[in-house]
Amino acid sequence: MVPLAFGVILLSILVGTVGPHPAPIAAIPVFLAGIVLFYCLTVEIGDNLLEIRFGTGLIRKSFEIKDIERAYPVRNRWYYGWGIRLTPHGWLFNISGLDAVEIVLTSGKRYRIGTDEPERLAEEITGAIRQAK
Repeated sequence: MVPLAFGVILLSILVGTVGPHPAPIAAIPVFLAGIVLFYCLTVEIGDNLLEIRFGTGLIRKSFEIKDIERAYPVRNRWYYGWGIRLTPHGWLFNISGLDAVEIVLTSGKRYRIGTDEPERLAEEITGAIRQAK
């Protein structure tokens, strides 16, 4: 969020000092939309479902617990970035930091969910997997 907020401030200063120009004026709403869509990442486990939601919930992904084979903490490389990314380890959903939990589905697909509490999230998912069996 800091880079997006910094971008909005910088673009606003640019428009204020140089005058109205279409490029920065068009970029400001894009940056603001990024802030609204990605200001947080919520992970919920319930009703046999693992759900992740960005920001207001417009962008979301869910997994049925019965389809998850295992979950464990991992550390992402810095260049995997933030947001929704395809990495060598599958799709990554992250808003900050390098810590994540990798889930492996019974289909073999892998996903990484960014979190500042990877051990706790992995334990919660593993507990839900045990209950589902």
